Amino acid sequence: MIDSNIYTTAPVTLRTRRLTTNRLLGRRQFIIDIHHPSRPNVRRKDLVQQLAVLYDTERARVVVFGLRTLLGGGESTGYALIYDDEAAQRKGEPTYRLVRGVFMCSGLVPKPRRIGHHLRKKYGENSEEATEKRCKEGA
Repeated sequence: MIDSNIYTTAPVTLRTRRLTTNRLLGRRQFIIDIHHPSRPNVRRKDLVQQLAVLYDTERARVVVFGLRTLLGGGESTGYALIYDDEAAQRKGEPTYRLVRGVFMCSGLVPKPRRIGHHLRKKYGENSEEATEKRCKEGA
C-alpha cells in the first residue's frame, strides 16, 4: 500500500519568472514554475503559504490561479499576484476569485446566492402566467 504521507512531505521547488511590478494596480505579478517530482500536484494553499514567506507578505494578499500540470507530471506552471493592500486587491481582482480566496473565509465578500433549477422553472412559469394575464386584461 502507498504511504499517503509521502505526498505531503515530498519536497517542492518554486521558481518565479517574468516578475513585473504593476504600480497602477498595486501588485506584483509573475509566472510560477513548480517542480514536484514525487507528488501528483501541490495544493494551492501550500503555494500561497510558500509565496507569502518568499516575498515577505501576508497570505491574504497572495493570489494563485491558472495552474496547469505539464504532460508526464512532476512540473506545474501558473500565475501569481501579490497585492500591496486590501483595497488594491478588492479593486483589481474579479469577484469570483475574491469569493474563492481568503475573503470568503473572513466574510468580507458574501458568496452570491444561486437559484436552483426547480425554483428558476417555477419563477419562469409564474412570469408566463402573469404575462398572459396582463395580455388578457389589456385586450
